[in-house]
Amino acid sequence: MRYDPIEPKLFTKNRNNFLCKMENNSIAIFHSNDLMPKNADQVMKFKQNSDLFYLSGIDQEETVLVIIKNVDKHEELLFLRETNETIKIWEGEKLTKENAKKVSGVKKVIWNKEFKHSISKLVNKASTIYLNSNEHPRANIVVESRDARFKNWIQHRFPEKEYKKCSNILYEMRAVKQKAEIQLIQKACNITSLGVKRVLKYLKPGVYEYEIEAEIIHEFLKNRSSGFAYDPIIASGSNACILHYGANNSLCKDGDVVLMDFGAEYANYASDLTRCFPVGGKFTKRQKSVYNSVLRVMRESIKLLKPGVFLAEYEKNVGILMEKELVDLGLLSIKEIKNSNSIPAYKKYYMHGTSHHLGLDVHDVSNAEKPLESGMVLTCEPGIYIPEENLGIRLENDILIAENGNIDLMEKIPIEAEEIEDFLNI
Repeated sequence: MRYDPIEPKLFTKNRNNFLCKMENNSIAIFHSNDLMPKNADQVMKFKQNSDLFYLSGIDQEETVLVIIKNVDKHEELLFLRETNETIKIWEGEKLTKENAKKVSGVKKVIWNKEFKHSISKLVNKASTIYLNSNEHPRANIVVESRDARFKNWIQHRFPEKEYKKCSNILYEMRAVKQKAEIQLIQKACNITSLGVKRVLKYLKPGVYEYEIEAEIIHEFLKNRSSGFAYDPIIASGSNACILHYGANNSLCKDGDVVLMDFGAEYANYASDLTRCFPVGGKFTKRQKSVYNSVLRVMRESIKLLKPGVFLAEYEKNVGILMEKELVDLGLLSIKEIKNSNSIPAYKKYYMHGTSHHLGLDVHDVSNAEKPLESGMVLTCEPGIYIPEENLGIRLENDILIAENGNIDLMEKIPIEAEEIEDFLNI
């Protein structure tokens, strides 16, 4: 892997925490993601299942983790793809059993050709089976995963067993980050910062959005990132009012503001940043007014992210902050705000949410019914979008929730309007 080795005690601790929440006489089974096909004989770049990685640190296809809990003991098994000379020649080195033990901390590693036979015997002895699945509320699942195929197989073979979802335990665990995880997210944020600095040196009228994207990925790969944590948005002028713009093929013109939403991935952990830069090096008076409104909302919103707060209530309070700014900018009137019904008036210019969890996934998993806790990492990304002015401003940093005040993992990345102008005009 491109990233530095991660201490296996992180994954051992994660497995132990999961095990403690399992019922007695139960078994939990986690599969890696598939290698997804392109056309003909090609496959896409492999991306590991986040749950499996969280519990094992194994970043290889055709892997299965099994956790067994009984009253008097527990057991961990790791099933691994067996390599051979042909695989070595065509694909390169794969994990040996010894290397897999070092990475994961799992002491018993078995070749995966023995999985079906072994799992049948293990399931026979268990009363409850925990199966892994993608339960993210935003998930749009159109491709059957290895976890889903296994669920069909095992429930057909053992219909009498009690089945439970791993996500009911795992999502709440993953939401609160271990110290080692926070360090990995910070590393991803630091690499993202290098991408910002490169853009500040490169941006000028006449460059294309995709050229900016190319500068960023150059910096990411040079610093051992696996690449973008998500498809980047490089949106100049009116494109910035398209929330999920991804074409990145327009010319950046003098007088426009370019909105850039991107983040580096490091060791499977994501970062997520948004900045807006004036293409010509200076904001107009109006652009700066809108920019500073968003920045004020962002700073006050970060203060609202604290232990004990529910995100639904938090979003309502951010809406109140945004309403004031939109009135001051002349975009809304007090009357419009008072007369709005089920849809708040500010949604005309600010349509999306402000914060989401961040970790192994950009939109990381959590338990929405629980309040925020110390150790969680969330984004903060308010925005104002004014299509009639060809102007969209969004600002975003990644925030670690802490008991004694939040920690901005991107605090060193330029964000003040004057600071950005200074960097662009060096």
